[in-house]
Amino acid sequence: MNTRPSHIGILGGGQLGRMLIQSAIDLNLEISVLDPDASAPCQALAHNFVQGSLTDYQAVLEFGRKCDLVTIEIENVNTKALRKLESEGKPVFPQPQVIELIQDKRLQKSFYQEQGIPTAEYVLMEHPQWSEQHAHMLPAFYKLGRAGYDGRGVHRIEGPEDFQGAPQGAGLLERQINFQKEISVIVARNKNGEVVHFPTVELSFHPQQNLVEYLFAPASITTQQDQQAQELAERVIVDLDMIGLLAVEMFVDQDGSVMVNEIAPRPHNSGHHTIEANETSQYEQHLRAILNLPLGSTRSYTAAAMVNLLGAAGYTGPAKYQGLEEVMALPGAHIHLYGKKVTKPFRKMGHVTVTGAHIDQLHERVNFIKSNLKILS
Repeated sequence: MNTRPSHIGILGGGQLGRMLIQSAIDLNLEISVLDPDASAPCQALAHNFVQGSLTDYQAVLEFGRKCDLVTIEIENVNTKALRKLESEGKPVFPQPQVIELIQDKRLQKSFYQEQGIPTAEYVLMEHPQWSEQHAHMLPAFYKLGRAGYDGRGVHRIEGPEDFQGAPQGAGLLERQINFQKEISVIVARNKNGEVVHFPTVELSFHPQQNLVEYLFAPASITTQQDQQAQELAERVIVDLDMIGLLAVEMFVDQDGSVMVNEIAPRPHNSGHHTIEANETSQYEQHLRAILNLPLGSTRSYTAAAMVNLLGAAGYTGPAKYQGLEEVMALPGAHIHLYGKKVTKPFRKMGHVTVTGAHIDQLHERVNFIKSNLKILS
């Protein structure tokens, strides 16, 4: 009989970790969580909750040594400590070298180029600066190599004067893609080399905050584009030799071709709907992958939409939910609140998944949710 790890350590105690714990309960796993916030969403659900910095070498090392296996729900972690744990025989998935590559957008883009994976044209920079040789790139985005997520560390560049407002630090200048659609494929791989992908979803981003506002599954794309996206996602996780769950965000260009934008080596915003809409959720799949269990079927039961519940602009303080009952009365609506006591403008406070037979009907329900459910203080 094989002895599998039963005590899982999660670095990060946010909403992704919270939903990961909910799946772990079904597999009778013991979960420990490390997070700097004493009131993190995972705090009340974890078997063991440790308050500590995710970037502190000693804190991560001591935490990991008490677990059978270590995983993440956020990339901003101390990978030197994870490498040390790995050298001591502790399983760490995704592997530290994969996390290090994804922590830095410069390394990500270089990886795509080396592997021949289609992506937007880019130039690496030590700091944002104008040069005539970059004129053909505009309009573009300056992206910090490290520490940027959910739209942070990204600045639009239309002309030379825009470089002055760009975030300071090493990064890359990336040509803007005039895309038709933004899509995502979540793919999983276990130690046995089994690879399974979820159906492609279509993303809609908040126009100012550059984070996912809502999504529809399945994506409204051609069969050829769908196949290309799924093949690209599987190719990326195999080329990385990664074990775990990988979200691959992509653009569908004006000519119909598909290219990789960014990746995340963990459960992802673009997979929340799988809890209700698919045979296996992304959270259960992540656990199956890191525990080297057979990967689950990703077949969709139904079409679905997911709406992020963001803190309303102009409100900071104890969270109050307006319109919750009206949304709960919608057919097929499933509400997930993350347990965050304080709301801030555009903070992710929860999400709503709506299931239904027809995408057109789901569009109507998404608009209803956006209009009626507000998070105030």
